[in-house]
Amino acid sequence: MFQAYLELGFDHILDPNGYDHILFVVALSGVYLLRDWKKVLILVTAFTLGHSLTLALSALDVVSINAELVEFLIPVTIILTCLYNILFYTSYREKNVNLNYYLAAGFGLIHGLGFSNYFKAILGKEESIVMPLLAFNIGVELGQVIIVMISLLLGQLLVGVFGLKQRTWILIVSATIALWAFYLMIG
Repeated sequence: MFQAYLELGFDHILDPNGYDHILFVVALSGVYLLRDWKKVLILVTAFTLGHSLTLALSALDVVSINAELVEFLIPVTIILTCLYNILFYTSYREKNVNLNYYLAAGFGLIHGLGFSNYFKAILGKEESIVMPLLAFNIGVELGQVIIVMISLLLGQLLVGVFGLKQRTWILIVSATIALWAFYLMIG
């Protein structure tokens, strides 16, 4: 049972059909380079904590929000993250890193709501949500680590090896993802 929920969480993040999570994780990690891997892992873990909180609250019938509103808000969080990257990219590397953790956790709350109805349905008559939720979120975290490492390696390659300015890399990644998220929002 643990493995089934672990795989579900892993697949949830890496599913090409649910690429909104991939976009969000790349937007979070796209301003960093390989040397910043610890900061990025903490950042995506903050996202996972927010995500898991709303999954738990939904599974326990404490929270219920209109699915259409959540599906609209998810790309909004991606766009806001990209705008933050573009406008305040030096803050990530300097004094305001803690703000990013709070934003990631807060946006994780919204993203968790996007999957909550499906998660609640697969829980069925489980006696406890603790083990399924833990396994699912470990799977989510493992999937995010893969995305983060690919993003960091690509950024390191382009900036560190090919000499692209980090600011240019941040603009390219953030603008591309923001446009894609905008398409999701209006589509």
